[in-house]
Amino acid sequence: MTENNRGIFAPLIGDGRPLLWFTGLMLMLSGIGAIFIAATGHFLPQDVQYLGMTASELCQLHQCRIVHFMIHDRVSWGGSLVAIGSLYMWMVSFPLKRQAAWSWWVFLITGILGFGSFLAYLGYGYLDSWHGVATLALLPIFLTGLLRSRATLPRDEMFKTIFKPAIKINVKTREGMGRLLLLFTGLGMIAAGATILIVGMTAVFVPQDLSFMKVTAEELRAINERLVPLIAHDRAGFGGGICTTGLAVLFCVWCGKSSRNLWQVLCLAGTVGFATAIGIHPIVGYNDFVHLAPAMIGAITFLVGITLCYKPMVIERHQ
Repeated sequence: MTENNRGIFAPLIGDGRPLLWFTGLMLMLSGIGAIFIAATGHFLPQDVQYLGMTASELCQLHQCRIVHFMIHDRVSWGGSLVAIGSLYMWMVSFPLKRQAAWSWWVFLITGILGFGSFLAYLGYGYLDSWHGVATLALLPIFLTGLLRSRATLPRDEMFKTIFKPAIKINVKTREGMGRLLLLFTGLGMIAAGATILIVGMTAVFVPQDLSFMKVTAEELRAINERLVPLIAHDRAGFGGGICTTGLAVLFCVWCGKSSRNLWQVLCLAGTVGFATAIGIHPIVGYNDFVHLAPAMIGAITFLVGITLCYKPMVIERHQ
C-alpha cells in the first residue's frame, strides 16, 4: 500500500504496539486520577448517585472512619494501576519491540485477569457504570493491539517462552539473589491480590477492617444498604489490580534481560505500588500491625531485591 492510500489511523495502529502503549498510558492516568480524587476525600459522581449520599455526609458518621477506609482502598488501587501501566509501556518499548514473544504472552495473561476482574461485580452487585464504560472502551483497543502485534512475532515462538528465564537464578551472585527476591515479591503480590479479590466478592471485610471503622457489617448496612456493595466493588478492583501487577512483575523479572530500563521500570512500579499501599495507612490512621505486615514484608523484600540488582543491571551493563 502506498503512503497516499494509507488511512489516517494507520500510523496510530501500526503493528499494534502503539495501541498497547496507549493502554498502559490510560491505566497510568486512571491510577493517578484515582489517587487524586481519593486524596481530596470525594466520591465519584456515580458513587454519590448510587449511595444517595456524599462523602461529606458519610464522613459525619463514626469519626469519618468509613470514608477513610474507602480512601485507603482507592489510593492503593490507583497505585496498582500506575504500576501495571508503567510495566505495560516498558514491555511495548523494549521487549515487544525486539519481538520477544514472552512479553506478548504477559500482555495476554494479565489482560485476561485485569479486564476479567471487572466481572467481580457479579459477586457484590454494584455495576460501576463509569468503570464499565471505560473498560468497554479500552478493551477493543487492547485486543486490537494484541492481535496486530502477534503477527510480528516469529511463528515458532510459543507459550513456553514465558517459562524460559533470562538468566540462571544463582543466589551466589548479587543479581541472582536480587531477582529471586523480586520474584518472591511478585508471587506475594499475586497471593495478596487474589485474597483481596476473593474477600471482596464474599465476606468483603476482615476483622481488622471492621475494628478500624468501629462498626459491624450489619451497622454499615443499616447506615445505607448500598454501602457494603460499593466497598466490595472497591476491594475487588484493588485485589484484581494487585494480582495483575504481581503477574507482570513476576514475568518481567523472570524473562526480562538485564538492563538499565528494566531496573528503572521495576523500581518505579514497586515504589509507587508500595508507597501508595503502605503510605495511605498512617495518613488515615489504619495502623493495625497484622493488616500491614504482609505489605511491609513485601516492601522490604522488594527494596533488598531492587538494591541488589542495581549494580549488575545498571552500572555493570554500561561499563
